[in-house]
Amino acid sequence: MAFSPEIQWVATLGAEKGLFTFAQCANVLKVLGEGADGVSFAQKLIDAGVAHDLEALEVVLDEAMRKAAEGPPARDPFAGPSAKVESRGGGTAEESAALRANLPSFPFERVATMNDAELRDAFRGLLVNCARGSVSDLHLSAGSRPFVRKNRELLMLGQKPLSADDSLRLNTIMLSDGERQNFLQRRDLDYALAVDGSNRYRVNLMVHKNGPAGAYRMVPAKVLTLEELGFGKHVDTIRKLLTYHNGLILVTGPVGAGKTTTLASLVAYLNETREDHIITVEDPIEVVQPAKGCNVSQREVGAHTRSFFSALKGALREDPDIIVIGELRDLETIEMAISASETGHLVIGTMHTSDAATTLNRLLDVFPAAQQTQIRASVAESLRGVVCQRLLPAVGGGLQLACEIMVSNLAIQALIRENKGAGLRNTMETGVKEGMCLMDTVVFGLWQEQRISAQTALTNITNRVLRQKIS
Repeated sequence: MAFSPEIQWVATLGAEKGLFTFAQCANVLKVLGEGADGVSFAQKLIDAGVAHDLEALEVVLDEAMRKAAEGPPARDPFAGPSAKVESRGGGTAEESAALRANLPSFPFERVATMNDAELRDAFRGLLVNCARGSVSDLHLSAGSRPFVRKNRELLMLGQKPLSADDSLRLNTIMLSDGERQNFLQRRDLDYALAVDGSNRYRVNLMVHKNGPAGAYRMVPAKVLTLEELGFGKHVDTIRKLLTYHNGLILVTGPVGAGKTTTLASLVAYLNETREDHIITVEDPIEVVQPAKGCNVSQREVGAHTRSFFSALKGALREDPDIIVIGELRDLETIEMAISASETGHLVIGTMHTSDAATTLNRLLDVFPAAQQTQIRASVAESLRGVVCQRLLPAVGGGLQLACEIMVSNLAIQALIRENKGAGLRNTMETGVKEGMCLMDTVVFGLWQEQRISAQTALTNITNRVLRQKIS
């Protein structure tokens, strides 16, 4: 049974915040049926006595509505292995055991009694063991049980919620005095944590209504190639985009879709195949790129520059050939990136969008109406391609990458200039020989190859004709 993106996001976000479990959501949906929307689902969670924190649920619902407008989560919480995980109410012992294999242990009940040195060593060991156990994220939040994400599934490390004091100690034990003071003043902090030479983590610290919280994303020790990431037959198309010496390339996808990993792979490929000056602007630096064929200058927002915009402005005076931007998130940064791509630089950046059409709309709509004609002409001229990606649950466990690729040609350029985004999909369908592909077609192909389940395919395909072919 397929449910709307709104419901999938409510279930996903609510479970991440510890408001309820997926098993509880599944039970409620048995009553509601397939035609329910996010609002009725949230109300039913309240009526059934599943959701008790109404304020938190309201926040989740608002966020779910926003995210649903861009598409469903990278994985359907009610499809495939997730419906069978022990922590979500059911499933075989073998599947639960496989998912929980090598999960780290930590004496969370002793946090208050450890001194700083003991806690620092124990926490360092926790992070290292998370990476060894194929965990992608560690979450330590006041008022919630510690949990990790493994193969897109949430697994609890303990049964007792962390207190605000314990969460504060855990999440600040690895900070310097200056970083700790900065976090306490600003209530937000992004930084990169290097435990040793091969274990790096992207960390976000924040404060919510129950107290401090931290999210730790494991950074792979090895930069994977495009083939290893799962791009398969699309590798040649992406590498062809990297042969340009100017223009704009965008890597897009929802949160957790692997954009940063793909970006690191692109930089590594350029570093090995070209002799250029690469400047990267990241927040924070996740994957360290040692100089090979290229000279690589990596800058971190906060530590090395005030903002993406200021770093980009300075980069144009630093003789770069390639500029890599961790995220295109505001008008100034996007405008500067487009300008740089027009002045003889190859610019590569990421955006949080679900497909090529949405990416172009987001890129262009940030500009005021008076600039639209000019900016559309600039983007039509400078854009080289868009690579959109998602991570889907694979049959047998693990994740499978699905992608949509748009390559700029005369037809695409005309659509951008004339503001005819409705024709983009048809143009991409006819551009297969140039390496273009649609997400629907790629996901359907993965189902045909039995790499993903029918339920996962149905959740990620919007084309009615293709959906009818899936049984």
